[in-house]
Amino acid sequence: MFFDIIILSISIFILLILSAFFSGSETALTASTRSRLTGLNIKGKKNAQIAINLLNDKESLIGAILLGNNLVNILASSLATSLLIKMFGDSGVAYAVLIMTVLIVIFAEILPKSYAISNSEKMALTISPIIRPFVFFLSPITWLMEKIVHGILAVFGMNYIKNSRSLSVQDEIRGTVDLHHKEGRLYKFDKDMVKGILDLSVIGIEDVMVHRSNMFTVNIDDDANNIISAVINSPYTRIPVWKNDAENIIGIIHAKNLLRLISTKKDLPILNEDIKKTLLEPWFVPETTTLKEQLQMHLNKRTKLAIIVDEYGALMGMISLEDIIEEIVGDISDEHDVIVKGVDVNSDGSFNINGNVEIRDLNREYGWELPDSEANTISGLIIHESRSFPKPGQKFNYYGFQFEILETQGNQISLLKVLSAQ
Repeated sequence: MFFDIIILSISIFILLILSAFFSGSETALTASTRSRLTGLNIKGKKNAQIAINLLNDKESLIGAILLGNNLVNILASSLATSLLIKMFGDSGVAYAVLIMTVLIVIFAEILPKSYAISNSEKMALTISPIIRPFVFFLSPITWLMEKIVHGILAVFGMNYIKNSRSLSVQDEIRGTVDLHHKEGRLYKFDKDMVKGILDLSVIGIEDVMVHRSNMFTVNIDDDANNIISAVINSPYTRIPVWKNDAENIIGIIHAKNLLRLISTKKDLPILNEDIKKTLLEPWFVPETTTLKEQLQMHLNKRTKLAIIVDEYGALMGMISLEDIIEEIVGDISDEHDVIVKGVDVNSDGSFNINGNVEIRDLNREYGWELPDSEANTISGLIIHESRSFPKPGQKFNYYGFQFEILETQGNQISLLKVLSAQ
C-alpha cells in the first residue's frame, strides 16, 4: 500500500511537470513572432530556424501540444483520483478534483505561462528541439483531428483557410508601430518614417504634387536677362519653362546648365535661343501614378523632376524626388529654401492656417487625424464637408475641431482659424 502511494505520487508529480512543459511551450512559441525569430536567426542564434519552422505550421504545433497537454492532465487526474480513493475511500474523488484543480491551474498553467510570456523568445529557442520530434510523431493524429475539425466547421457553413490573415502585412506593421509609439518605445519621428514608407504604395502623386497654381515657371519668350534673373533669384535648381500658354511646358531649365552658358558666353549677350538649347526634355507622368511607382521611375530614369498631366494631357502640377522623400522623413529645408509660414499659432492655442496648407503636413506636424482621402488641403476639406463655398465669418465643427473662415478669394478659402473643439 505504502509503495503504491509512493509510485502514484511520483507519477503524478512527473505528469504535472510534463503538463507545465506543454503549457509553457505553447505560450512561448505562440507569443514569439516569426519576425523576431527571423532576426535572431540572422544573428546566428541556435535553434531559431527550428522555432520558425514550427511556427510555419502553427496548427499542427498547437494540435500536438494540446494533445500532449490534455493526455498528461487527464492521466494525472485519474492517478490522483485512484490514489485518494485508496487513502480516503469514495470521498477521495472530491479531494482529487479539488487538489488536482489547484495543482494544474497554479503549477501547470499559470506559473509556466507567466514565465513563458516574459521570456518567450528565450524559452522558444530552448524547447524547440524537444518539441519538434514530438510534433513529428503526433502528426498523423493531429492531421486526423484537423480533418475532423474542418469537417465540423463545414457542416455549420464556416469556411476554413489555413494560414489566412485578416490583416495585410502593411497593416500589421502599422499596428505594431502605433503600439510601440504609444508605449513610448518608438519616437514619433521614427513612427512617421515607417508609416511614410508603407504609405508610398497607396498614395497617388496628385496628393503630394505641387499644384499648377503654385508652380514656379518661366516663359521662354521673356527677355533673356529676366529669365536669368528669375532663375538666379529662385530657390530651385530645376524650373519648368513654357511657351505661348502657361500649361504648355516645353522644357526644364537646370541652373547648372544656365551657369555653364553664362560662363561660356562671358561678355557676349545671351539670347533666348541660347537658353532654349540648354533646356532639358520635360518628363510627363500620369496623375494616377502612386508614389512608390514614381519613386522607382525617378531612380531608374535618374531625373528629379516630373510634370504631372491628367488623362487628357492637361497640366496638373509637378513632383520632384525631394517631394517623395519628404513624405517619408518630413520637410527637408536647406539654406536656399523659401520658408513659407502657412501656419501661425495664436496665444489662445488656436491656429491661423492658409487654405492651401496640406492636411498631411498638419497631421504629421501636430499629431492631428484629419482625413485626407477626399481633399489634399485644409480648404478643400472644409468645402468638401460643408458642400458649399463658405464665406468669411462662417464656422464649422468637424472631426473635433472648430473651423472659422477668415478670408476667401473667389471660391477658395485663403485663411481660416482652427481651434480644438474638445
